[in-house]
Amino acid sequence: MTDRAVRLPGRFTRITDRIAGSLRGSRAGLFVIAIAVGVGAGLGAVVFRYLISLFTWVFTGQTEFGQDGWVGSSHLPWLGLGFLVVVPVIGGLLYGPLVYRFAREARGHGVPEVMVAVAENGGRIRPQVSVVKALASALTIGTGGSVGREGPIVQIGSALASSLGQWIRMPENRMRILVACGAGGGIAATFNAPITGVFFGVEIILREMSVDALFAVMLSAMVADAIAIPFLGNEHFLSGFPSGIVLHDPRNYVLIAVLAVVAALIGLLFKSVLYGLEDLADKLWKGRPEWLRPAVGGLVLGLVLLALPQMYGVGYPVMFKAVAGNYALWFLLILAAGKILATSISLAIGGSGGVFAPSLFIGVTSGMAFGVLADHLFGPGAGNPALYAVVAMGAVFTSAARAPLTSFASVVEMTGDFTLTLPVMLAVAIATAVSRGLSYGTIYTTKLLRRGQDIDRAAPWRAFTDLTAAQVMSPLRTPIELASSRHATTAAEHVGADDVEADLPGTVTHARDPQAVFATESITDVLRQLDEYGRDGLPVLSDDGRRIQGWITNHSAIQTITRELGKHVTVTPSDAFVGGAGHPSPEGPATPLTGYQLVEVTIPRTSPAVGRKLGSIPWPPGHLPVSYVRGPRLRQPDPEITIAVGDRINLLTRTTAVRDETPL
Repeated sequence: MTDRAVRLPGRFTRITDRIAGSLRGSRAGLFVIAIAVGVGAGLGAVVFRYLISLFTWVFTGQTEFGQDGWVGSSHLPWLGLGFLVVVPVIGGLLYGPLVYRFAREARGHGVPEVMVAVAENGGRIRPQVSVVKALASALTIGTGGSVGREGPIVQIGSALASSLGQWIRMPENRMRILVACGAGGGIAATFNAPITGVFFGVEIILREMSVDALFAVMLSAMVADAIAIPFLGNEHFLSGFPSGIVLHDPRNYVLIAVLAVVAALIGLLFKSVLYGLEDLADKLWKGRPEWLRPAVGGLVLGLVLLALPQMYGVGYPVMFKAVAGNYALWFLLILAAGKILATSISLAIGGSGGVFAPSLFIGVTSGMAFGVLADHLFGPGAGNPALYAVVAMGAVFTSAARAPLTSFASVVEMTGDFTLTLPVMLAVAIATAVSRGLSYGTIYTTKLLRRGQDIDRAAPWRAFTDLTAAQVMSPLRTPIELASSRHATTAAEHVGADDVEADLPGTVTHARDPQAVFATESITDVLRQLDEYGRDGLPVLSDDGRRIQGWITNHSAIQTITRELGKHVTVTPSDAFVGGAGHPSPEGPATPLTGYQLVEVTIPRTSPAVGRKLGSIPWPPGHLPVSYVRGPRLRQPDPEITIAVGDRINLLTRTTAVRDETPL
């Protein structure tokens, strides 16, 4: 192998490191990555939609199924209507082991896992989640699971964004924004609703608003929608709704207010049934193999589908038939109740899918029933019953998810009818108030509350987690340019050379290879690295990895944390200050500082350095004091401290010469 072949991987690594450094360290870099996330989320939404259609066609012979009632599968004609019972079992046998083996967080509706990743894990989501979630959810829906596709696409887009952010090593505050970009982009692409995607990403996933976050999510949603339109079309997602439906009499706003209260109660009922059946399923299945649970539970789901085949899959065609007036009042109520039951069973048995589309379905059918009843009671003056269907659609989801901006935008944008603005605003506002008054958790956060994770109360601590290494470090007076082809080291700079050691004012008692952190890495990552490698502190690299800007020790980190939290923290001696390096943390990648070593010099009683200022010591070339240990504590290398017997000075020094290489 030639020297040139050996150098190529190193050059490629340096190029990618420089690109990643420029992206992670600037606002423009955040926006560039948001665009890339939008591309990935858009393509992910397209692939996911095609997967659903493919699996539905494989098992039923149609790309959409259920709207025609008791009809058998053209691919399984010998089963007759019995295929409605058999197919969910087959689906469970396929996606159950897949989820259990490769990504258990892909089970359920997905959005809570993304929310907690943003709130408590710095936006970190395992890369394989996107693939497993896409396959498992498409199989669930294609084999009759009565769930939506928004939860899966949110988790798919968010996992893609998180994987990209982790590769670039984005700081946690920006990683959370990227995850919101992935979620918003996925919603925008799958529903052709970029405004809804923006609000979903900011209001539900990120749960805080800033100019940078809003602009980044806007970019991602716009790009994702633009990517999906050539494949999925440019029509309004709910184009089957009648257009031009308005309230002709202002007094009908009273009916809207009453409907909003009813819809809010229905939304809370949906949440209660969902988690009640999940508890029941957990109790009945306790101690049995989880991978088999979807298949056995599929029998129960199949019986529901046999009784009410309109519950098969997402159910949008059934919604369109409902608002077109094809169903009687009593059947509309059965559809609403059936969707609550079928969705809850689908998720309780271990299925994978969302609750957004079921909320819309429940809202449309119950709202249409309300509109039909109003028409019977008050005549044509009550307005088109479809108006109440649209209003209830937003109110039910608002009550369940407590996301008024997302609900309002979804109704108006997905129908394309902005004449609905005022009644939808009223309904969403009332539903939000009723939901807040009667329930603490939402359909998303309740899943987390049951695990003991309250992300609403954890939100104020984000200011702490947004601290970066640059804010915690002690900056060097002169940043150190890392060794390069233009700055080769000399033999006199090698640790262990007799002439160098003779110039040190003490004995080398310890030497090790240092790890490093980047200036924009979060305090959470810094603390992880200090725990693993922090015996003598950590060098802080510039974003492009070409300079050492400062040094972090446990002491400097605690000082900064104490200042930020606004309270006194008593620091007790700990082995963490003087312990050795452990195994690399699985939660954060290590960054070896190649070509450098940390050297500990212990000051003996006979040393000429005793009694002198640290800043006055003539250290050998290439040796820089970065910390010192006195007693049990690791301290900052203040040039004005007086060196005492037994002090241990930690020096950063070059260890090997760097070969000349052809410039890139």
